[in-house]
Amino acid sequence: MVMTNTTATAADLSLTSVTLEVVDVEAADRFYRAFGVNEYVHTRASEAHSSGFRGFTLALTVSGPATVDGFFRAAVDAGATVLKPAAKGFWGYSGVVQAPDGTIWKIATSEKKDNGPATREVDDVVLLIGVEDVKATRQFYVDQGLSVAKSFGGKYAEFAAGRYSPVKLALYKRRALAKDLGVPVDGTGSHRIVLGGTADTFTDPDGFAWEAAASLATTPS
Repeated sequence: MVMTNTTATAADLSLTSVTLEVVDVEAADRFYRAFGVNEYVHTRASEAHSSGFRGFTLALTVSGPATVDGFFRAAVDAGATVLKPAAKGFWGYSGVVQAPDGTIWKIATSEKKDNGPATREVDDVVLLIGVEDVKATRQFYVDQGLSVAKSFGGKYAEFAAGRYSPVKLALYKRRALAKDLGVPVDGTGSHRIVLGGTADTFTDPDGFAWEAAASLATTPS
């Protein structure tokens, strides 16, 4: 996708929607309904070239391992490919799947044991984009009007969620993100994702495209 690179008005920017560009909208919508995350993403048709790692993941944070397993099974049953089986790790319990449209999803909890029954509830959804320079891209977004909620030097940054979107935006080193997801870091072509915002159209330093929310012709999943 070719985007016009303009500057948004400071203090104006808020993430309002996440749109995945897919080849088959009907099939993608069917998958996301079965997965149980259709309220968090939109889809629209695109034939844009993309190969390898697209530079981002959508991450679900849930209450416990049983809930991770439930979402994980739902995704696999609906046609997702397992990239990392759900398992305990240093930070908790998580698994990684790739949707039929190519989007990578991580399902995680900080808990290593269940403190209650499995649910179909999501605590947080985070769009984690892989960037070359976390500090530089963080400053770019601060200049656009986003507020930093968490920051760990040049490794990770998370922005405060806007009141218009259930999805948070965060930054991670591209190579580290690919390693965490279990995929090669190399990739070419379109990211195949568009962020809807409360400011004008622009493209960030790592090629992620934003469009004014009113101009997004999306199809709810």
